[in-house]
Amino acid sequence: MTAAANTLAQQMLRRRPVIGAPVAHGASRQLSRTIGTFQLTMFGVGSTVGTGIFFVLSVATPEAGPGVIVSFLIAGLAAGLAVVCYAELASAVPVAGSTYSYAYTTLGEFVAMGVAACLLLEYGVATAAPAVGWSQYINKLLENFTGHGLPRALSAAPWDATPGIVNLPAVILVMLCAVLLIRGASESATVNTIMVVIKLSVLVMFAIVAFTAFQTNRFADFAPFGVAGIGAAAGTIFFSYIGLDAVSTAGDEVKNPQRTMPRALIAALLVVTAIYLIVTIAALGAQDWGDFANQEAGLAAILDRVTGADYWGSVLAAGAVISIFSVTLVTMYGQTRILFAMGRDGLLPSMFAKVNARTMTPVNNTVIVAIVVSILAGFIPLDKLADMVSIGTLVAFIVVSVGVIILRVREPDLPRAFKVPGYPVTPVLSVLACLYILYSLHWYTWLAFAAWVTVVLVFYLFWGRRHSALNSPDSDGVAVPTTSAGAP
Repeated sequence: MTAAANTLAQQMLRRRPVIGAPVAHGASRQLSRTIGTFQLTMFGVGSTVGTGIFFVLSVATPEAGPGVIVSFLIAGLAAGLAVVCYAELASAVPVAGSTYSYAYTTLGEFVAMGVAACLLLEYGVATAAPAVGWSQYINKLLENFTGHGLPRALSAAPWDATPGIVNLPAVILVMLCAVLLIRGASESATVNTIMVVIKLSVLVMFAIVAFTAFQTNRFADFAPFGVAGIGAAAGTIFFSYIGLDAVSTAGDEVKNPQRTMPRALIAALLVVTAIYLIVTIAALGAQDWGDFANQEAGLAAILDRVTGADYWGSVLAAGAVISIFSVTLVTMYGQTRILFAMGRDGLLPSMFAKVNARTMTPVNNTVIVAIVVSILAGFIPLDKLADMVSIGTLVAFIVVSVGVIILRVREPDLPRAFKVPGYPVTPVLSVLACLYILYSLHWYTWLAFAAWVTVVLVFYLFWGRRHSALNSPDSDGVAVPTTSAGAP
């Protein structure tokens, strides 16, 4: 819709055009296209491999026992079904903003704002959680090399099991990522690629060493908490698959996005699933599942126990430090690009869509995200962060899957470099798989999620819809905020 909306209902249902969408007054139109297929694939791997293995494994295993292997498969299946849906939408709507932009194009402005709430929560918390895990491995390295870690007061949140004052290493990591992102997307992608190669090498090393202590009897009590435990663990693990969504936030900075984005999404999924399963099986075979509970720097601790020396654990801890850095870097990148898309569409102030003329990056967004995430990482324990990411990711995946069906019906002739195989069964299965995992999440996670989404939607009703770029575009395609007749 390009004319000013006259009613609240019209405003809520209007959709962003796939081609030639207006840009809010004062916003930059787009970012610079500098990222290729391999770099984008490494974005997906970089922001995915690490979170689910280096520290979420220690959170999920006590929930499901050895059955956590099935939990990984369930989470991977749900992610895989959603990824092929992402691939189609990314080829049809190659813009920044990920699920938010896809929802805006297919389901309308109000739903898009609800999805934006999911993504802001998802990426904000998903940037903080790896930073907390990074702190654990930094401590492990310090203990191995000096015999002393950081004092608990400076390495734990106030509400942790063993409380501290602030998780200082986590805050430092967020700030380092912010500095790198401000320098430029291409530079960030290059650094991320180097870190991904290192992390994959370290995880292969872990699997080889851990398999030397493999015992099949450790899988005897495979599902001590039954199907419910496996489902709950799948919900926690799903948090680690956010990296696949992060690929689609780069739509404005990818060369030939219609082809590059589907290829990168599918390649990243294959690499991630393979490495997760190999490392999980190796870890469970090398250590009793009950020992995973409250185990910090878990994989490094397993290697220390298997080898009887701290050398291999130190190598893995160093790899984890590099690995988790890349996770934090890419998820933080995704958060800033979603804010950019919302600012460009007028649903956030235009300051969020300002691009630095020298670095071609949204510096304002990076600084704001760094401050908020630093607070989360410094003061909130890891176990309170993981489920909040999962619920946001799952809702986003459902919207993408539904969006594929709607866009096929509404715009069947829209050019698509990739189409979902098995349509319409595949997107329907994707929705069902995500709903199953959502059902397994704790009630308090739903409560916190509902409160956050409500806040964002209220902001939209009182501010966002009045300033939407779709209100009243002029001849240059730039919108001027208006107050419609439907305003309260």
